[in-house]
Amino acid sequence: MATRRLHMAQFLRRKGPIASKEQFVACARQMVSDGQVVVKFGNILAKHCLDQRCSMELLRATEHTQSISSQLGIVARVKAVTGESRASSELLLSNVQNLLQAVQHVLRAAEAACVKGLGQPPADPEEEEVAAFCQQWRKNLTQHRAKEALNSARDELGLRKTRGTKAEPTLMSLVQEQPPQSRNIPKHPNPRKGHTVMDRHL
Repeated sequence: MATRRLHMAQFLRRKGPIASKEQFVACARQMVSDGQVVVKFGNILAKHCLDQRCSMELLRATEHTQSISSQLGIVARVKAVTGESRASSELLLSNVQNLLQAVQHVLRAAEAACVKGLGQPPADPEEEEVAAFCQQWRKNLTQHRAKEALNSARDELGLRKTRGTKAEPTLMSLVQEQPPQSRNIPKHPNPRKGHTVMDRHL
């Protein structure tokens, strides 16, 4: 998601791989689609989180993301049928940035929910997929912390040094900045269909 946002910002400076208003709008629509994936993911997690406080925080975050995603969809539709306007392009980009920040809030809340633990999901393929994804992430996090605790260098007081240690695995990495790649730009103005929960293309 952050890569698409970067490409859209570059478009306003007449740089980057986006070559037309249609591709610019297509990126925004893809962001809306990605936002819906995260909302669905967050709602499923909130339903099965064992900690009520984490569950409520996750629900608030997903509701906020849903609202911003809907707003971005409206702005994108208006942009698609109007002429070239830098002001409208900047408004669209601003909404994209707001959505990205909202998604990051959901993922931070999701990380807290995963650490607190999840209940057993019902026999629903999508909810089972979410549970398996989160359990694997939590396992990776636990293994990382255990490895760092054993292998990290110590200072003269015997305290673990944090400088130079490998970053912990996070759900946030799904939307963090990556090197721009033109293949991430939709060539057709319609968003992809057939998303699965926490699609790897975020």
